[in-house]
Amino acid sequence: MKEQNNLMAWLNQMVGEPYYFFHFLAFFSYFIVRSSAANVLSPQITQLLFHREIQAILAFLMLAAYKIVREETWEGFVTDTLFFGKIFLVALTLIMDYHLTLWYLVVFSVIYVLAQQPPFEELGSSSKLTPLQLEALLAEGNTSRFWLVEFRASFSSGCRRASRCFPELSITYSNKNLSFGIVDLGLFPNAAEKFGISPGGSMGQLPTYILFENATEVSRFPEFNFEATPTPPLSKQLLARHFELDRLLLEYVNGN
Repeated sequence: MKEQNNLMAWLNQMVGEPYYFFHFLAFFSYFIVRSSAANVLSPQITQLLFHREIQAILAFLMLAAYKIVREETWEGFVTDTLFFGKIFLVALTLIMDYHLTLWYLVVFSVIYVLAQQPPFEELGSSSKLTPLQLEALLAEGNTSRFWLVEFRASFSSGCRRASRCFPELSITYSNKNLSFGIVDLGLFPNAAEKFGISPGGSMGQLPTYILFENATEVSRFPEFNFEATPTPPLSKQLLARHFELDRLLLEYVNGN
C-alpha cells in the first residue's frame, strides 16, 4: 500500500510540476519525430541512427546506474539523468538534421527559463525561521544549546539538489540539545551579509550550514574559501561528520 501511494505521489508530481512535465513532453516528442523521419531518411542514415540510439541507451543506463549509487538525493539523481538525456538527445538529432538539434536546444533553454526543479518540501524536524526569529532563539538561550541552521534560496540549483539532506538529517539528530532551522535567503537577502554568506557569483556559498552554540558560531560548511579550492559534494554523511553530530548526540544521550 505504501509503495502504491509513493507511485501515485510520483505520478502526480510528474504531471503537476511544470519542470518534470515539460521535460517529459520534450523527450516524448523525439519518438514522434523519429517515426516521421524514418520515412524521409536514407537507409544508410536510418541504420546509422539506429546503431547510435542503441549506444546512447546503453550509455545512458550505465550513467544512470552510476548516479543511483553515487547520488544521495532523488533531486540530484533527476538533475543528472535529465542532463545526460539532453546530451544524448541532441547528439541523436544531429544525425537527422541540425535544424532539429537547434529546435531542441531552444526548447530546453525555454524550459530552463520558465520552470525550476522543485525542491524537497518536507521539513523533517527542522523549522523555517525568519532572521529575527533565529536571532531571538539564539539570544534567549532557553531552548537548545546547539542550533544547526541551513541558509538556502530557491534560485540556487545547489540548494534544490541538496534540499532533501537537511530535513532527513534533522530527523536522525534532532533532540532537546540540538535543533535544526532553515532560513530562506531568497525571502530575506539582507541576512546573507549579516551571517557572512555570499549568495551568488564565483564565490557562491549556497546552501550554507552554520552551527551555533549558545548564540555563538562554532562551525560552518562550506568554510570560508579564499583559495577557491573545490568543495566536496554535499551529503548527509558529510554534514554529520563536519559538525560532529554523532558526538553531540552521544553527549545528549549520556547526559540523560
